[in-house]
Amino acid sequence: MYKNIYLKRGKEESLKRFHPWVFSGAIKRMDDDIEEGELVRVLSENGDFIAIGHYQVGSIAVRVLSFHDEAIDDSFWQRLLSEALQMRVSVGIADNPLNNTYRLVHGEGDHLPGLVIDCYGKTAVMQAHSVGMHVCRMEIARQLVKVMGSRIENVYYKSETTLPYKADLQQENGFIYGGSDDNIALENGLKFRVDWLRGQKTGFFVDQRENRSLLEHYAKGRSVLNMFCYTGGFSFYAMRGGASLVHSVDSSAKAIQLTNQNVELNFPGDARHQAFCEDAFKFLDAADDKYDLIILDPPAFAKHRAALHNALKGYTRLNVKAFERIRHGGILFTFSCSQVVTKDHFRNAVFTAAAQSGRRVRILHQLHQPADHPINIYHPEGEYLKGLVLYVE
Repeated sequence: MYKNIYLKRGKEESLKRFHPWVFSGAIKRMDDDIEEGELVRVLSENGDFIAIGHYQVGSIAVRVLSFHDEAIDDSFWQRLLSEALQMRVSVGIADNPLNNTYRLVHGEGDHLPGLVIDCYGKTAVMQAHSVGMHVCRMEIARQLVKVMGSRIENVYYKSETTLPYKADLQQENGFIYGGSDDNIALENGLKFRVDWLRGQKTGFFVDQRENRSLLEHYAKGRSVLNMFCYTGGFSFYAMRGGASLVHSVDSSAKAIQLTNQNVELNFPGDARHQAFCEDAFKFLDAADDKYDLIILDPPAFAKHRAALHNALKGYTRLNVKAFERIRHGGILFTFSCSQVVTKDHFRNAVFTAAAQSGRRVRILHQLHQPADHPINIYHPEGEYLKGLVLYVE
């Protein structure tokens, strides 16, 4: 039987609107000896059932798994994983012969807060962002293997850097099912190596797949600069799109190595590509007007709300440099992946940068995360990726 948490009067209103978080300030009292990561029932002050979820120490005290009073068991995990897979199949992302790379589970967007699962060929990379999902990792992995069938042969658990450090779980990354050295996956017909051992996130930025495809259509004959290139995704799409020159820049030597490997996988010996291990701001300072297509896809400038002001200044400064360097008639792809930066925040930062540069700028596209990163309509906080495609005169 699950232990209970009782809310203060009136604090159940957001849960009645199916928002999947219970904040610590909403709790009136709780049963004794509830351990971090334990499943708990959330009740009103009067004892009426509201939800069930994982308890965690911190601002978000409960991440809701169900608004029904049900057992969170093997059949529960199997049902939600099956629903997640079926959605990806129905929209043509999973079971696509040209694409075996996609996000299978996107936390709250798939009603599994604290859990991310990305598929790379025959390997699923599972990541827990909550203690509760970490505690349940083996049950989830077993049901994942059943649901996916022949689609996957390995499950790699990569939560060393995503679990709350105060929980002191001393988690190490590694395979929890199967095991493979084959780290080459396919995205829209292009090959790339996935560094799920030491790479950022689960090893690749799956969320930019459709935006990379869009860039491919604009690349023909252009000189391309891919800033914060990481593993070079935008770079090899630009090359397939017919770019005349592609320069990839990242401050990480490991990222540059992966970029070069990925370009070589798809375009062996192609002299159009060069990679530079350098700070983005310094590189842009030294760049002349040789580029007429620039990609700015930096890491999150704001991890929490307190950093928002400085993050917006950073986005403005970065975009000013790009506006100053890009050729007349150039196209700028610019992004923010900071969850606390709203679409309006980001657009205003880019607007300010355009005004400071004095360039005439038109918006061609407003970009966002793809369908395999769905947003739970009751959890607008799940909308994190923002992007603009701009024509710069």
